[in-house]
Amino acid sequence: MASTRQPPPTAAPELSSSSGRNETEARSLKVHSEAERRRRVRINGHLATLRRMMPDAYQMDKATLLGSVVNQLRYLKRKAATQPPTPIPPEANEITVRCYTAAGDDRTTCIRATVSCDDRPGLFSSIAGAFRGLRLRTLRAELASLGGRAHHVFLLCNEDGNVGAGPRALEGTVWQALAQVAFPEMAFGGSSWSKRQRILEAGCSLMYSV
Repeated sequence: MASTRQPPPTAAPELSSSSGRNETEARSLKVHSEAERRRRVRINGHLATLRRMMPDAYQMDKATLLGSVVNQLRYLKRKAATQPPTPIPPEANEITVRCYTAAGDDRTTCIRATVSCDDRPGLFSSIAGAFRGLRLRTLRAELASLGGRAHHVFLLCNEDGNVGAGPRALEGTVWQALAQVAFPEMAFGGSSWSKRQRILEAGCSLMYSV
């Protein structure tokens, strides 16, 4: 009986394996190209922002623009090092008022007033309006605002001698005017205001110099 010879096994076709590798490499290349495109878009967006912030920067190439930004940052760093640190507004609401009589002039009174409260648009102008209503002249103002809190320090001058009947009365008048501006949500005579008022007056009384 004649034996039948089986054909030898054939290897897997190289075409399918090579095709799979090509598809994987093509996908990887596409992902890499897309990532590079997004990176270039972000870089160009940041460069455009720098050109808007820096003077005369629209005609600069990228290297010149970045060098100009570095120089500006170095200048700001040196300037910040020579400036006194900005005070951080306290979390507690507080108003303090102190009066000083000018030497040799009983009709001129200097007032140092501080206000710590929640910051909001128009706060400073409202405080300035309260001072104008009391005919007080602002000699100096220091402002600090951070994280929704504001701290204001004012040096005022009362040259008329008509506000209040003495330093303590003048302090009370200024304190009431500042309280109405700094805490408009509190209604005078209400229980919530009375509690806040007692707390603030306790802090204010510590600052009396009379």
